[in-house]
Amino acid sequence: MVDLAPFVKAYDVRGTVPDQLNPPVARALGAAFAQTLRAGGDDRGAVVVAYDMRDSSPALAAAFGDGVRAEGVDVVEAGLGSTDLLYYASGALDLPGAMFTASHNPARYNGIKLCRAGARPIGQDSGLTEIRDRAQALLEGAAPAAGGAAAREGVATSRDLLADYATYLRGLVDLTTIRPLTVVVDAGNGMAGHTVPAVLGDAVLPTLPLTIIPMYFELDGTFPNHEANPLEPANLVDLQAAVRAHGADLGLAFDGDADRCFVVDADGEPVAPSTITALVAVRELARHPGATVIHNLITSSAVAEIVAENGGRPVRTRVGHSFIKAEMARTDAVFGGEHSAHYYFRDFWFADTGMLAAMHVLAALGGQSRPLAELVGDYSRYAASGEINSTVTDQRAKLAEVRALFAGEKSDDLDGLTVLFADGAWINLRPSNTEPLLRLNVEAPDAARMSALRDQVLAVVRR
Repeated sequence: MVDLAPFVKAYDVRGTVPDQLNPPVARALGAAFAQTLRAGGDDRGAVVVAYDMRDSSPALAAAFGDGVRAEGVDVVEAGLGSTDLLYYASGALDLPGAMFTASHNPARYNGIKLCRAGARPIGQDSGLTEIRDRAQALLEGAAPAAGGAAAREGVATSRDLLADYATYLRGLVDLTTIRPLTVVVDAGNGMAGHTVPAVLGDAVLPTLPLTIIPMYFELDGTFPNHEANPLEPANLVDLQAAVRAHGADLGLAFDGDADRCFVVDADGEPVAPSTITALVAVRELARHPGATVIHNLITSSAVAEIVAENGGRPVRTRVGHSFIKAEMARTDAVFGGEHSAHYYFRDFWFADTGMLAAMHVLAALGGQSRPLAELVGDYSRYAASGEINSTVTDQRAKLAEVRALFAGEKSDDLDGLTVLFADGAWINLRPSNTEPLLRLNVEAPDAARMSALRDQVLAVVRR
């Protein structure tokens, strides 16, 4: 009997195929999803389902749909899509949704990202635990078989939403009048190979002043070229070389389900997600003066500073998309950004979309004459360590040791331990939700100060 607890995680479902996630499990989760929506009064009569390019995805999505339909709920089959295409479908159709993907995880993994109608997130504290428990009961036979209470079986219909998704995004950021740009795009054999030609190319809409140089656009869930995880520097090497070789204006790298986008400049140098957050925030504040912008607590201090300087209201949150999305909805924020290159937009139902962030970067670059390195220099002010993981058996004890080390400094516990220093430097040390890890981020006014703080904390954590 499969135990769902190890792979129904804080924000989504993510497990190995077929020992954890398989068609019977997917069917039970589909039925449990429909039951939970009904119990919460959030049943819209249908659920929209999409999936990525992994070999296991079509069968898992179909089984999930069977479970939904067995509960008397219809299924809109959106087919192949990125995660943000699924969010578009949930928002535009006002339906709950399920996206089958394991994002950047290796081929042996798959998973499910669930949302309520309007792309509202479902996480551990907003329904995912209930879905897990209902599905576990169905698998163990402790609950009636799915469909037992349904007056009718739901109907499945197919709907291709790619053109609608592309049209919607093009309507949010006008790229028709920018100067011509050459852009290398590394899809990592993931879903950007499906969506980039539709949004930035001429597959379904008129040509933009962009020359797109594609890399690894072939959909292949075995990821034959490199992991579809641009957060790892090794996975940017091919893109960096291609940008320099083609004399391109910039490069874009998407993760496996194409909800995150990383940027490199014309020299092949990565542009920090915090810098992209600040750039996009300024653009959105120009359209919505005085609006709120969300940033998590390990984005650069420059983000909050720049938001305030441009008349906006910066709001700091915990790390994690469910927290960001909830805070965006609560504050009606116009935009939100994370260190991990997740970017959230009010115009996109408060959901994250790497494609829309990329379009903002293209519009900003193409709307003036400077190269990207000069443009983003306006938004980069501090030296950052990036996220450093350490395997730690007793996370609580190590956090206490670091707290004692900086006992005289200002600190808070919004997410792990954050220590704020008088010179503008800060550290954040927080435990992983799913692994025996402590994650360290350090920022300081200069590289020497950052390195010293980083090494001081790691000496305690790894002792």
